[in-house]
Amino acid sequence: MVVAGGGPAGFMAAISAAESGVKGVHLLEATPELLHKVRISGGGRCNVTHACWDPRELVRHYPRGSRALRGPFSRFAAGDALAWFADHGLELVEEADGRLFPRANRSSAVIDCLRKAAAAAGVQVHTGVALQAAGPATGGGFLLQVRVQAGSGQAAAIRAERLVLATGSHPSGRRLAAGFGHALMPPAPSLFTLALAGDPLLALAGVSMEAVGLSLELPDGSCLRQEGAVLITHWGLSGPATLRLTAFAARDLQASRYQGSLRIDWSGGRSASHLEQCFQQARSEQARRLLANWRPWPELSRRLWQHLLERAGVESSRRWADLTKGQQQRLLADLRGSRHRVSGRGPFGEEFVTAGGVALGEVDLARMQSRCQPGLYLVGELLDVDGVTGGFNFQHCWSSGWLAGQALGTDWAGDWAGSGGVASNR
Repeated sequence: MVVAGGGPAGFMAAISAAESGVKGVHLLEATPELLHKVRISGGGRCNVTHACWDPRELVRHYPRGSRALRGPFSRFAAGDALAWFADHGLELVEEADGRLFPRANRSSAVIDCLRKAAAAAGVQVHTGVALQAAGPATGGGFLLQVRVQAGSGQAAAIRAERLVLATGSHPSGRRLAAGFGHALMPPAPSLFTLALAGDPLLALAGVSMEAVGLSLELPDGSCLRQEGAVLITHWGLSGPATLRLTAFAARDLQASRYQGSLRIDWSGGRSASHLEQCFQQARSEQARRLLANWRPWPELSRRLWQHLLERAGVESSRRWADLTKGQQQRLLADLRGSRHRVSGRGPFGEEFVTAGGVALGEVDLARMQSRCQPGLYLVGELLDVDGVTGGFNFQHCWSSGWLAGQALGTDWAGDWAGSGGVASNR
């Protein structure tokens, strides 16, 4: 058995298969570094998964693949991942927002856990070995062409009984899958920040706000909404709500060439009447205070309040008692829906998650086995599945890899029984 790809899905598939009794499991990684995305995720801490225990709730965090994942997650979801890592010596700790990190708070702890589990199970790991071509072999199995990157870069042929493609979003994996007859959904960046070129809001870089409402209006007339925390950056808008919005709008934004209109509700979900009460209370109780020195509610960022005063053309040196009705209406309008022009994507985020990949209808998701080619399994980001930030993309890797490994173990046991106790040597 050969697993192509030394990322989280590839490691989980290899370990799960080997622990299920499969012999001769080889994992190939084209680069010198294993589990690179695990190492850099979560700022070097690795957000392993999310404390979302109900599969019905879990699937709502996947813009692509949500309905199809109900079955796989009913067999291996976040709770199962938590237990799996605990069984392999890694304790995960839940943070206030539901994200689960290793107790050591270092991604290296996750990498060490996976590498030790692979070694204990007998998985043979090869770095600097790239799978370049693959096709069915006469009599069954696969004939693989690999290239050893180190030294002379020599090519070699390998015969494999089973093949798992766990190549992530790399084009080579898509090319190999297409060679086996799979249809591919075109790639599109997901989980990225929004650029607001030339917007005065950029002067507030570093300001973060909770419970912000975002409404993205696109040229085709569609409108997508999300709520949550946002962060203003030097180039635009980031933070969990922005990333979730761009994940669900990934293909629509790509089609619109990342142009659109963004409406931001800074009010924390307060109704118009509630906001008017906040202003009326400030006018009566803080009448002599300057607008610059007293915000309508304490959670409103001071810098953002100053910006909104300027945007509404209201002097910050004006007293609350002197705020006119027209000025108040302009402030209320901006608090509930300031408008900004989206000029493109920000510089980060799109490198980590890509929408698109092998169409899910062409995969038996109970086993992660190809419907186009017997003995071929596809896992992880190679599939047309992507989740929002918070550990959900890794969870799909653990789930799909585990299911593939279990299916391979069942296949191996069947081959063993069918050959009278001698492993099949097709």
